[in-house]
Amino acid sequence: MLRLYTHTTCLQHDPGPDQPESPARLRAVLQALDHDRFVAVDRIEAPRATREQLLRVHTAEHVDRILNTLPDSGTVRLDEDTLMSPGSAEAALRAAGALVAAVDAVLGQGGRAFCAVRPPGHHATPDRAMGFCLFNNVAVAAAHAIAAHGLKRVAIADFDVHHGNGTQDIFAHEPRVLFLSSHQMPLYPETGREDERGAGNIVNGPLSPGDGSYEFRELWEGVLLPRMHAFKPQLVLVSAGFDAHRNDPLADLRLGSEDYAWITSRLVAVAEAHADGRLISTLEGGYNLLALATSVAEHVSELMEP
Repeated sequence: MLRLYTHTTCLQHDPGPDQPESPARLRAVLQALDHDRFVAVDRIEAPRATREQLLRVHTAEHVDRILNTLPDSGTVRLDEDTLMSPGSAEAALRAAGALVAAVDAVLGQGGRAFCAVRPPGHHATPDRAMGFCLFNNVAVAAAHAIAAHGLKRVAIADFDVHHGNGTQDIFAHEPRVLFLSSHQMPLYPETGREDERGAGNIVNGPLSPGDGSYEFRELWEGVLLPRMHAFKPQLVLVSAGFDAHRNDPLADLRLGSEDYAWITSRLVAVAEAHADGRLISTLEGGYNLLALATSVAEHVSELMEP
């Protein structure tokens, strides 16, 4: 069974007309999934994350800053790239809450889940919003799986074109979490070198501008997936960014939608081998609307495979 978690308030986070991380992204994703091929997906309204769940990975000061920033109109700028509108705090709570609900459902009943939410999360550090991200949704999920369900081995696979610096920062000294990332370097946020290893639980795979399908698949097949298999995760979490696509305006990798189908099938295989099939994916980047919609459709199709 595949569960789809989303919420209409995730469309109300509006950082402004000049921002690539816009409500149009989520509308494109939901429209792509409103198709006969996805009729069997169980669609579920995302709840709000609780303060306790957020505090497992964020400081109290950071949580308060996000929840108390409620502009009457317009936007408030948190950094050069990250803005909040009147609906942003509620959207951030629902985005993180979707992941928590997915963890509870998948660990309780089995299956897989895709969280079609925004704002994205993997750049948010314990005490800072950055890179379009307010709360680190996938980190909240991993911490919940450990704290509430007692898991000892959670793997986070991140194939967004930008390095998930926030996720790495949060778990760099947490051996129960394995973080693996493929990403372009050099590129924002200028982290993700191979020698950034945390407590031996961080595996970074930088790719060079212009790299495409061959280099991406070679990296995952030769380095990242073997590390995941060796870790034997009890749950696989995926930071699913689709901005390494050849048509994406924010980076210079050359993937196609078929590459997202490929990596999804390989991550599903890891989950089947070690985690009773339990896998949860969440939307991160992807800024060409057509490429995003097509790639998400391929991703979700693979998640639906038996």
